[in-house]
Amino acid sequence: MDEREILRKVEERSKPENLGMVILHKGIVRGTSREGEKVKGMELSFNKEVLEKLIKEAEKKEGIEAVEVWINKGKLKVGDTIMLVAVGGRFRKEVLPTLEWLIEKIKEEVVIEREV
Repeated sequence: MDEREILRKVEERSKPENLGMVILHKGIVRGTSREGEKVKGMELSFNKEVLEKLIKEAEKKEGIEAVEVWINKGKLKVGDTIMLVAVGGRFRKEVLPTLEWLIEKIKEEVVIEREV
């Protein structure tokens, strides 16, 4: 999946009269860890059931029309896409907090990563 495809899916699943903003997060494998150490890549997997539950929860939030998430898996190298998260809704004040909430939940509860 690429950025255009995930954005298109959000737009298709939304009522045009309720869609004022779509925002996309693209996570990418960095060359350094948070501690500043060099990273060669990562191995990634995720819990699909928990992800589906979180997407449904996000879509129930006030003003949210549609949410689409794609998460990569397997061995990733620096520069590879980790995940795409797109949230569409009425207003920025509803969409931005939902996107931030969802990204944090995915990182905490869904993604299983190991540096390689």
